[in-house]
Amino acid sequence: MSQLSIDRTTEVAALVDAKKDGLVRLSDEIWGLAETRWQEFQSVEAQIAVLEREGFRVTRKVGGIPTAFSAQWGDGGSVIGFLGEYDALSEMSQVAGAVEPMPACDGASGHGCGHHLLGAGAMLAAIATRDYLARHQLPGIVRYYGCPAEEGGAGKTYMARANAFDDVDAALTWHPGPYSGVFKYKSLAVIQMAFRFTGIASHAAASPHLGRSALDAVELMNVGVNFMREHMPSDARVHYAITDAGGYAPNVVQANAEVLYVARSPNLDDARQLAARVEQIGRAAALMTDTQVSVEFDRACSNVLRNSVIERLMADALTMLGAPPFDEIDQAFASEMTLRTTEADVRECIESYRGDPNERGLSMRALALHDEPGTLTGSSDVGDVSWIVPTAQHLGACYAIGTNMHTWQLVAQGKLPAAHKGMVHAAKVMAVTAVELCLNPAHLDAARAELAVHTGARPYVSPIPPDVLAPPVRATVHPSTEPEKV
Repeated sequence: MSQLSIDRTTEVAALVDAKKDGLVRLSDEIWGLAETRWQEFQSVEAQIAVLEREGFRVTRKVGGIPTAFSAQWGDGGSVIGFLGEYDALSEMSQVAGAVEPMPACDGASGHGCGHHLLGAGAMLAAIATRDYLARHQLPGIVRYYGCPAEEGGAGKTYMARANAFDDVDAALTWHPGPYSGVFKYKSLAVIQMAFRFTGIASHAAASPHLGRSALDAVELMNVGVNFMREHMPSDARVHYAITDAGGYAPNVVQANAEVLYVARSPNLDDARQLAARVEQIGRAAALMTDTQVSVEFDRACSNVLRNSVIERLMADALTMLGAPPFDEIDQAFASEMTLRTTEADVRECIESYRGDPNERGLSMRALALHDEPGTLTGSSDVGDVSWIVPTAQHLGACYAIGTNMHTWQLVAQGKLPAAHKGMVHAAKVMAVTAVELCLNPAHLDAARAELAVHTGARPYVSPIPPDVLAPPVRATVHPSTEPEKV
């Protein structure tokens, strides 16, 4: 039985509806800008313009990062943080509403993970929460965080290391997806490193004995890591990409080569141990090939800690609000999009989210809140916030069931009415949850107590070493230096 007030839920939902049109326009604008990690300058300015018009005080360059900011309303009471994003993915351009691959511009970026909706929806929730507190003259601080570079950049991790979230009492966010529900999944901690090998160039036929192949070192490293897989925990993951093979001429002993490695595990300590083993293999490959290797720490994220106290409030809010108001036109397009995915994709989606096996198109049912969480094999920088602040995430239905993240199908659905409705619905869920937290400090006390149990009351330690700067800051401090050997 929900403990939330029907009248209060209705009022908060109405406040969201009163501001939704402007935020839908903002979402579409950012969809069109489609700026990738660390380059979200226009998207940031678009968000800041809306927040300043709404009377929020904006702090730019949080943690020294040009595209990170926060915006606050209020001066006393509990601090409720809303986490927003706006970064796109490279080479994901797609015409909105197309039912086949149709780039709007070849090679351009696109919002293949719905962060245009995520940021605008979190902003809408923050504004509605502020409107409720202001209308009733209630204490509370509402703070929106503009977080860059979630896709492969760990923007929130750098912000967390800069103490951006230390005074927050609870953090709320969401992610667009195929279902509505509490985001009830653990994620994997991740560490990413670049290995750059340097050898000696030589003619591969005339003087191979004088050369030292950096490419050989990369290949030997990959072989070594692949043999290591037999001796890894079954829930850990290692991936790599050769980012520089040295050149295109096979008759040259390649003097330079680079490989990018990602190590993932359900907890950060195990990820660190796995990354250390990968690094040892890289150094051994350099030794075997008589080359030099430098290791650049690229990014890291902690695993997500769920908070059942806030999640139950969020689940109650979702129960009170019901499903997003999708109509027959929305469902018709979703059915058309489902035809562009495989039945295997649809089944995998249903199983992953524990959805209704008979449901297709746009989901009209909220997912049940399970006590036993699932585990996503991906990673999110929300994890680092969740180690500092009690955090909960909503999953908002915006796309047809079976739509995979980082696909043209998802980009194509990102500006449709169904996506807008899902975004507005998510804002209502978050705003109702936030108001309930502000009105009942006992919930915040219980949420903090639960977080202390999860962390063992240990202080947060960033997975990114203190001397590793965020890439845009790194570029200004060391614009032309090579990465240090570690």
